[in-house]
Amino acid sequence: MKKATLYLLLICLTVVSYNVSAQEKGILSGGFEANANIFLRDSLIGAANIPQYDNEKFGSEGWFNLNYRVKGFDMGIRFDYFNNSNLLNPNDSYTDQGIGRWYVKKRSEKLEIGVGYLYDQIGSGIIYRAWESRPLLIDNALYGASVKYDLTEDINIRAFTGQQKFLFGQNPGIIKGVAVDGFFSFGEEKPFSISPGIGFVNRTLSEDNVGDLVNIVKNYVNDEQIKLQYNVYLMSGYATMSYDKFTMYVEAAYKSPEAFFDPLALRTEITGVKSFGKYVREAGTVFYGSLSYANKGLGVTVEAKRTENFNFRSDPTLNQNFGLVNFLPPMNRQNTYRLTSRYSPATQDLSEFGYQADISYKFNRKFSANANFSKIVELDGGEDLYQEIYGSLTYKASRSLQMTGGLQLQSYNQDLYEQKPTVPMLETVTPFVDILYKFTRKKSIRVEAQYMSTEQDYGSWAFLLAEVGLAPNWIFEASGMYNVSPNAANSDIPRDPETNDLKKILYPTLGVVYVKKSNRYNIRYVKQVEGVVCSGGICRLEPAFSGVKMSVTSTF
Repeated sequence: MKKATLYLLLICLTVVSYNVSAQEKGILSGGFEANANIFLRDSLIGAANIPQYDNEKFGSEGWFNLNYRVKGFDMGIRFDYFNNSNLLNPNDSYTDQGIGRWYVKKRSEKLEIGVGYLYDQIGSGIIYRAWESRPLLIDNALYGASVKYDLTEDINIRAFTGQQKFLFGQNPGIIKGVAVDGFFSFGEEKPFSISPGIGFVNRTLSEDNVGDLVNIVKNYVNDEQIKLQYNVYLMSGYATMSYDKFTMYVEAAYKSPEAFFDPLALRTEITGVKSFGKYVREAGTVFYGSLSYANKGLGVTVEAKRTENFNFRSDPTLNQNFGLVNFLPPMNRQNTYRLTSRYSPATQDLSEFGYQADISYKFNRKFSANANFSKIVELDGGEDLYQEIYGSLTYKASRSLQMTGGLQLQSYNQDLYEQKPTVPMLETVTPFVDILYKFTRKKSIRVEAQYMSTEQDYGSWAFLLAEVGLAPNWIFEASGMYNVSPNAANSDIPRDPETNDLKKILYPTLGVVYVKKSNRYNIRYVKQVEGVVCSGGICRLEPAFSGVKMSVTSTF
């Protein structure tokens, strides 16, 4: 890593020196992002018994990157640090620092080459996606090399090879891939266009990887019931088609048989006792499609996806969100309000069929509406996993006043998504109101009011937020999430030691945001209930939080 960084710096210096002598201007850009948490123990809500609350009291993480472009070169370097951070594992502490990314790319006529930590994807990412999501500490860049060549103006071919990044090292397994993409247009008055593509990906395990996998599999099945292989192969075909006001995307993917862990598979071979969770060897498939229509204030999008045995990781022994080489598009609405987004379904890679329809319509300058329906079931038996019915209406009374109101109905399989066995299907009814009033062009206030009615999990909630904006620099906010009707069946809800009544706990947030040009500073006092945090269908369960959250972002 240190040698690679030194080589990159030497290249940068050489290019910059040449650039200066040639009196040509390059483009330098970059950014800085940092988060810091002060942990204030609160055993009443479950914010306790991890290193930060018990001993360390403070944790932070940050990223500083520089990018430079000149004479066809595109290069960059990023420094990452983690000090007693809970971002990797919310129940533990992580500390390390170093070069988190470097890359060099060169474009010369029809050829583009790149080395270092590279981000890319094939199609929608179903067989390969190298990407980053900092809220979940996912950085699945490919540490290797890539080549792209323009065969014609409308057709190009890409190839890449390397290992998947994990923190300051790499996950095992060598990843290789190739993709061909094109674009064709027909007609003049109402042209039809199509952007087809095809991709192939291969992952190869080392002797040590296969040996470790053999030792693990022996704990689940007898002898060689599952034949372990060094290689797994994936392919996908995809296309985007547009005609008039319609746009369609389709993709089909296949993964050759490989060993992976199925937490729902019946296991009796070793112990003789009926239990679930074992390694199996299966081929995988994904079929995904979407259709959109837009015309005169009306927008309609319909999506569907069928997934079977498509667990693809850089190392089959990894679990949760670690080692994911691909990305499966989520089939639920991406909600933003606090209570409507409290229960969000994680994308299932082994058995899932989902579909959703989203409709938006602007009646006139004052009224617009949005409606969404999504449903997700298991393939075998069709067990319900998730369902959402959502509707909202926005009314712009004037330039100063805008109001949005709506309702969300949810069914959520908490047993599957949060690994809480024997709990019933969670049913919620959540009305909400959002009001924005502008006193002047620079002074405004926004108020949110939400109520979630449910008899499961923690019970019913009320949420209220007030946000005052003093443009262009200041935002002040205060909010509270109140457990108005606790569920007696949830043992995590504390009781009053004298009366034994369930405690109705308030989770407040007080915050200030300061913005100056491209710099943003944020500080909040937060009490937060246990819940699910998601990014594009990839989710994790996070414990309760109590303390102060601070962040700084800057770009140049």
